[in-house]
Amino acid sequence: MELKFSTFLSLTLLFSSVLNPALSDLCNPDDKKVLLQIKKAFGDPYVLASWKSDTDCCDWYCVTCDSTTNRINSLTIFAGQVSGQIPALVGDLPYLETLEFHKQPNLTGPIQPAIAKLKGLKSLRLSWTNLSGSVPDFLSQLKNLTFLDLSFNNLTGAIPSSLSELPNLGALRLDRNKLTGHIPISFGQFIGNVPDLYLSHNQLSGNIPTSFAQMDFTSIDLSRNKLEGDASVIFGLNKTTQIVDLSRNLLEFNLSKVEFPTSLTSLDINHNKIYGSIPVEFTQLNFQFLNVSYNRLCGQIPVGGKLQSFDEYSYFHNRCLCGAPLPSCK
Repeated sequence: MELKFSTFLSLTLLFSSVLNPALSDLCNPDDKKVLLQIKKAFGDPYVLASWKSDTDCCDWYCVTCDSTTNRINSLTIFAGQVSGQIPALVGDLPYLETLEFHKQPNLTGPIQPAIAKLKGLKSLRLSWTNLSGSVPDFLSQLKNLTFLDLSFNNLTGAIPSSLSELPNLGALRLDRNKLTGHIPISFGQFIGNVPDLYLSHNQLSGNIPTSFAQMDFTSIDLSRNKLEGDASVIFGLNKTTQIVDLSRNLLEFNLSKVEFPTSLTSLDINHNKIYGSIPVEFTQLNFQFLNVSYNRLCGQIPVGGKLQSFDEYSYFHNRCLCGAPLPSCK
């Protein structure tokens, strides 16, 4: 009799879950409610067609649930199209660790202030959109961020110095915007990790902060700005820097006097006002890429290492550089 009852109970629960899927949902009901409101705010786009009230939101496209708590921990929309502004409702998904809107040309307006509520956020990627306005200061409150990508947008204004207060940052991408002003001095004083730094294709001006002498960037790209003066502070014998791109700026310093780390594998300084000669130490470096063209360099290109493996386009349009792969010195 007891066996029959337990079988009956199991069947009852099974049929109940079939008739009412909500009973078998792993998805947290608060999260589901917020997601459905986000879908509505975006005007029910096709990319969110799987977001239906009678299905488990842990199975929906563009989101994932934590395997233990079943709370929504990731919202990533990088295929299909959404239109309008980022809804403030994203701030009501308290367990989000990853938030991504990528390649969304119809996404407009400012970076949503409600994102500041997402204290557990580890990865924030708002890239290749039409977001505008400034890089908000509140991002510095998201202390768990390991990756911050705001590249390929229409962001304007100055870079907030408070971003150096993010202790776990592994990479910071602000490239391909319309940012102006100086690189913050605080970027030579990151309080935790030293992130890979990408500030290229903006309208940044002034000098590279001397505080960069204290920073050991693995990869740094400051190309296509209006930066002036000395960039030697980026380098140093005791650093582990691998990739440096300073091309298409107004930089002016003596290349001969710079101490380069042995770890350097890629150096692009084309289209500047850099003078002096190519250091003989370059023959000791394992360059995968090198471009010193369109500067004011002089003297013979040292022979050895990888230096002759690059063609003339890596060296041409200097004041008086000579030797292979350029014409021989007279």
